[in-house]
Amino acid sequence: MTPRDVVFPPGRQALYERNRYSPAIRANGLLFVSGQVGSREDGSPEPELEAQVRRAFDNLNAILQAAGCTFDDVIDVTVFMVDPQAIFERVWSVVPEYWGAAPHPTLTAVGVTWLYGFQFEIKVIAKLPEPAAA
Repeated sequence: MTPRDVVFPPGRQALYERNRYSPAIRANGLLFVSGQVGSREDGSPEPELEAQVRRAFDNLNAILQAAGCTFDDVIDVTVFMVDPQAIFERVWSVVPEYWGAAPHPTLTAVGVTWLYGFQFEIKVIAKLPEPAAA
């Protein structure tokens, strides 16, 4: 078995170890990022929806940065929302702060009934930067 090439954002490794998953894995020129929620440093959710969405993007961006990427490198996005019919417009009012200019990544949005106390989660696949030529 090939060892996993795990990417950890600064200061959150204990949180991922406690919950037994990797924040992101590099493989075949791609970065596969686990779903990110609006969790504070201690793992608790931001109580207000828009702040939770911003924190989820900030947590995502910390992982992307640790891998040498930005959101511009993201090619595929999956978002999960509890009760999307009620919160979609509020969530999508925050997205432009992070999304960047067109062309945008692909998107799949999924309505769910439970996200461990959160209302929004985002997971992505990004293209890793090409290694510098020697």
